[in-house]
Amino acid sequence: MSANLLKYRPGSYFWARKLGIGLVSDVKGAERRKLITQMIETGGHELIAPELLLHALPQTLREAQGRFHPNMMGGEYLPDRKIGEVEIARITIASTTQDVICVYARQVGKRIHYRVVDEYGSETQDTKRRRTSSRPLTLEQLVNFFLGGWDLICCLDSNFGHDMESRDEIHSFIVDASSDFYADFEIAVRDRVDAWLAKSGELQ
Repeated sequence: MSANLLKYRPGSYFWARKLGIGLVSDVKGAERRKLITQMIETGGHELIAPELLLHALPQTLREAQGRFHPNMMGGEYLPDRKIGEVEIARITIASTTQDVICVYARQVGKRIHYRVVDEYGSETQDTKRRRTSSRPLTLEQLVNFFLGGWDLICCLDSNFGHDMESRDEIHSFIVDASSDFYADFEIAVRDRVDAWLAKSGELQ
């Protein structure tokens, strides 16, 4: 990825919230997001059930989804956002329960406060998962912060370090890397995977 793309910085994270515009990133659940996106793309947005658009599902619905298939739980157990907080990026991995890791951001006075969150409450114990800035992060800063708070390389080492799979299979471990504010977020993340593959001797 070029240095210019890594220097990209959005103007704001909070414009949609201020205008009352809903974003797909307002929804926690990974599978619900997929369904909503598919329905919008096929022109069926008017048929979207209201409960699909909820930020967090009621406990009874979350439990029902989990009984249907474990990966339906992905993202549903993320911590609730604080008032004024938005999700600016997420990574979903192909674990049994399709684990999701996100970066949340909110304006506090003149600074933006960020936290890396997962479905296990890890951010409350790890100072690497929190930071602030006076303006939105560049793409490079975001990726460095995200992967500093959640160690992608350690995750890859744990899952593939002793049993190297093909490049495509390893990339498929990342089910989703997305952001409503950084169009090239996925490319930047997958560049890190390729760098790990090159170091491991898989990618020539």
